[in-house]
Amino acid sequence: MANTPNTAGGDFPGPVARPEHVTGWAGWIAFAGIMLILLGLFHAVEGLVAVVNPGYYLITASGLVVNVDYVVWGWVHLALGILAVVVGIGLLTGNTVARVVGVVLAAISALVNLGFVNAYPAWSALVIALDVVIIYAIVAHGREMKPAR
Repeated sequence: MANTPNTAGGDFPGPVARPEHVTGWAGWIAFAGIMLILLGLFHAVEGLVAVVNPGYYLITASGLVVNVDYVVWGWVHLALGILAVVVGIGLLTGNTVARVVGVVLAAISALVNLGFVNAYPAWSALVIALDVVIIYAIVAHGREMKPAR
């Protein structure tokens, strides 16, 4: 490779491209986007089970924190799941609105699963833990993901 002189009189090995500064932490946002999509699928499965087979869960609907029929819980989980998948895809593209909605959606998801914890404790605990990781990744490293151009 031939050396090209620069304006200061020194030599450097060809033109230098300066990409936008993206750190390794941007991977956390990609992780959060994928986890948000996975979270959406978890909610969709939980919602479909509640709508199709309300007797599947460990306690009756009257034993929930919020006394609501399982079919209603099912539709709430299904809607939350679909929204989480859409926001997760937006997060992977670097959309700023998706970052804000992702944090709000993960917080709502944690609250909904806190109300659902009596029905299926292990599943709810897993989803709440996933919500906390998603919120951390978006809040701590959200600015490092640049919008796709």
